[in-house]
Amino acid sequence: MKLVVMSDSHGDTDTIEAILTRETDADAIFHCGDSELASNLELLQNLHIVQGNCDWGAAFQDSALVDVAKERVLMVHGHQHSVKQSLMQLKYAAQETNANIVLFGHSHLYGAELQNGVLFVNPGSTTQPRGHRDATYAVIEKDESIIVTFLDPLTGNVVEEANFTIK
Repeated sequence: MKLVVMSDSHGDTDTIEAILTRETDADAIFHCGDSELASNLELLQNLHIVQGNCDWGAAFQDSALVDVAKERVLMVHGHQHSVKQSLMQLKYAAQETNANIVLFGHSHLYGAELQNGVLFVNPGSTTQPRGHRDATYAVIEKDESIIVTFLDPLTGNVVEEANFTIK
């Protein structure tokens, strides 16, 4: 299974186009909000996308629950789940929805962690990274293990990779 995850593109279509052009073999593509684009934009039509705190007037849902290749994926932006403080509210949301992968943005800081069999991934921001980090998006690949790779949205070069063993 391969998932492509981006967030916080803030009106920039060049990075979204570059990612979509490169990642043609994904099982699903997600945008965790703050696209600041119109919901009827053709570029977004094949993406699972949610409402961010900067998506004023857009017709996106607050959350998405998507089943992909035997995985249940919960996606939110994160501003309504206090992700800048902790993952606690996301953990509860994962339990309530039986999600084993949780995708979120909002903080503009990429990262991944596996807790009690649930994978939490923030892809960072494609255009406005924080914390002296690079602009990124994430690719999640899962078979016997999970590999989360954070890549530069324009070049596709690897910024960082995390490996998790599923038990």
